[in-house]
Amino acid sequence: MRKKVFLALLMVLSVNEIGFTQTGQVLINSSAADSAHASPYNLYGARYPRIEADSRVTFRFNAPHAKKVQVSIANIAFDMVKGDDGVWTYTSEPQDRGYHNYWMLVDSALVLDPATDAFIGYGHMCNGFEIPDPDGGFYELKDVPHGAVLIENYFSKTTNSWRHIYVYTPPGYEANTSRRYPVLYLQHGGGEDERVWIEMGRTNVILDNLIAAGKAAPFIVVMETSAAYKPGEVPPRPPQPRPAGAGPGGQPTADARPRMIFSFETYKEVMIKDLIPFIDSHFRTLTEGKNRAMAGLSMGGMVTRTVTLANLDKFAYIGLFSGGSISIEDVNNTPGFKEKVKLVFVSYGSRELENRAGGGRGPFGGDPKANTEALHQAGINSVFYVSPLTAHEWQSWRRSLYEFAPLLFKE
Repeated sequence: MRKKVFLALLMVLSVNEIGFTQTGQVLINSSAADSAHASPYNLYGARYPRIEADSRVTFRFNAPHAKKVQVSIANIAFDMVKGDDGVWTYTSEPQDRGYHNYWMLVDSALVLDPATDAFIGYGHMCNGFEIPDPDGGFYELKDVPHGAVLIENYFSKTTNSWRHIYVYTPPGYEANTSRRYPVLYLQHGGGEDERVWIEMGRTNVILDNLIAAGKAAPFIVVMETSAAYKPGEVPPRPPQPRPAGAGPGGQPTADARPRMIFSFETYKEVMIKDLIPFIDSHFRTLTEGKNRAMAGLSMGGMVTRTVTLANLDKFAYIGLFSGGSISIEDVNNTPGFKEKVKLVFVSYGSRELENRAGGGRGPFGGDPKANTEALHQAGINSVFYVSPLTAHEWQSWRRSLYEFAPLLFKE
């Protein structure tokens, strides 16, 4: 009976060109770049979105009564064309390698594509597609020892609430019960939560492969959301649509422009008083600051700066992925920085840096490369990494983690 079930499963995976592990992780195959194929996030039997051989993507959406349908790729909307059968189609320009969020806009309403899986991003659920990367073997599942991804809950006295976390333990953690491990605290970006570093970032797969190759030390990774509010605190409002005609020429006035004001003071308190003590008491950790790291992408870089610069006794490694940088002024204004910090790692996608050079507005201002080089000149171990031909999206951050992890916890 077991053999028959196994053979049937193989047939299903073959027909749909996709697969999942027993934990639900999508099987990504970089060799698929040579031919058109279904996106690996499609549900069984769904042929679209289809990744074309030239990295364009073809979308189909059935909405016979809709007046207008668009597909929004990474928050940029493109008009679809309606066929006689009521199915709307669109084929994109070639897309950058890696994972991309998308969703449908049906008569201006945000609608998910029922043909694919859904993930959180941009403050709401999104669909996703994946462009194969011939150099993406570092985040493909391989026949190597695998760690575990645990879902835990802990009670925060700071917020008087239960909080939800994902914890990666490296291969061998369960077997070698006498060994203790360093810890990386890994933060998501704006509009995301603790799930994304596993679902889109593929953290567990990247680390399994690095550890198996002897390129990274085994360590624990803790992922949780930075959204934390004490009783009575009000979360920031999400950006609202700009009102039409609020100023000359229909442009909104300065006061009418939506603002997102982030404060991570409460989360800083949660981490130091609640989360780290929970992890140290429930997992076999090395509890000195030299064995603890923190990193984050985009807004998570802001969280990382806020927490680490105020607690250098607890963090020796700092990673900012598309999330600003640390300046020499920060160092000079933070007692003990040179003595306690073992690494400052800053990364961006090359398209983000091009946007800055062309006068575009970067995520957090300042010149991250110049800041990082200034730290190096001051004798601080600092690394600046540029992900080639990627923007403010997941391929930049997968590659950043891949470059960052081998630098951690070196004696």
